[in-house]
Amino acid sequence: MRNPEDLYELEGDLPELDGPVLLHSLDGFVDAGSTGQLVREHLLDTLDHRVVARFDADVLIDYRARRPLMTFERDHWSAYDTPELVVHLLRDEVGTPFLMMTGPEPDRLWEGFSAAVRSLVERLGVRLCVGFNGIPMGVPHTRPVGMTSHGTRPDLVKRAAWFDTMQVPGSASALLEFRLAEAGHDAVGYAVHVPHYLAQASYPTAAVAALEAVAAATGLVLPSDGLRDAATRTDADIAEQVNGNAEVEKVVRALEEQYDAFAGAAERESLLADDRDMPTADEIAAQFEQFLAEQDKPE
Repeated sequence: MRNPEDLYELEGDLPELDGPVLLHSLDGFVDAGSTGQLVREHLLDTLDHRVVARFDADVLIDYRARRPLMTFERDHWSAYDTPELVVHLLRDEVGTPFLMMTGPEPDRLWEGFSAAVRSLVERLGVRLCVGFNGIPMGVPHTRPVGMTSHGTRPDLVKRAAWFDTMQVPGSASALLEFRLAEAGHDAVGYAVHVPHYLAQASYPTAAVAALEAVAAATGLVLPSDGLRDAATRTDADIAEQVNGNAEVEKVVRALEEQYDAFAGAAERESLLADDRDMPTADEIAAQFEQFLAEQDKPE
C-alpha cells in the first residue's frame, strides 16, 4: 500500500491555521458553464495566495490522455506547460485564511489521491471540505439558478433534494467526499444547475450561485463583484440572442413551464413526486455521460 504522504509535498512555512476550510474544484469532470473554473480563477485573481502543497503530477496524470502544451520557437523548445495539482493558501476579504485545491483531476490512483487529501486534511486541521461544479440540466436561463447539494452529514445539506437515487459516472472529487465521510470528516458539495443549452459556454451566473453557496457554507467573506458584472453582461447577451429566434424561444418557454411546475411542487416531500414530463434518473445519468463524451472529442 502506497504511503499517502508520498503523493504530495508541503511547500514553505505555514501560518497558524485554526480549523481552515478546504475548497476543491478540479478540471476533467463535469463542469457545465465552466462554473468551477470561473470561481477558481476569480478567487485566485482577486485574493492573495501562494502554493502550500503540491501533488506528484507525474504519478497521478496520464500525459498521453491529456498531453500538456509545449512551445516551439524556430529551432528549439522554449516552454512547457507543466501540469500542476496544488493546494493554495488564500485569505478572504477580512483576512481569514483558507485553502483551495486546483488542477487536473487525477487519471489514476484515485484511492491513493483520496487518502493523500485526507492526510492533508488531518495534518492541517481542516474543519470542512467544499467542492463545487456545474452540471447540465433541462432548466431555463430565465429562472433562478438551481443547485444539488450533498454532504457527509444530513445537517450539512441545507437545500431540498432534486433527486432520489441514481447512478452517474464517478469522479475523484466524489470519491474524495465519500472517503472523507467514512473517515468522519465533514464535507459538502454543490452542483449548480446550468441550462443544458449553455453547458458548453461560459456562464458566470452559475459561478455566482456557486460562490454564494461556498460563502454560506464556510462563513468566508469572498469577493463577488467581478463575477456579478460578468453575469450581468452574459445574461444580456443571452437575452439578445434568444429574442427573435422563434425556435429557441419555444424551447425556453417549454423549459419555463416545466420549471414552474417543479417549483409549484416544492412543498411536496420530493420535487420528483410527480414525474410527468420529468427526466428519469437514467435519463439524467445519460446527460452526464453525453456531456463527458463531448469533452473528450478532439477540437
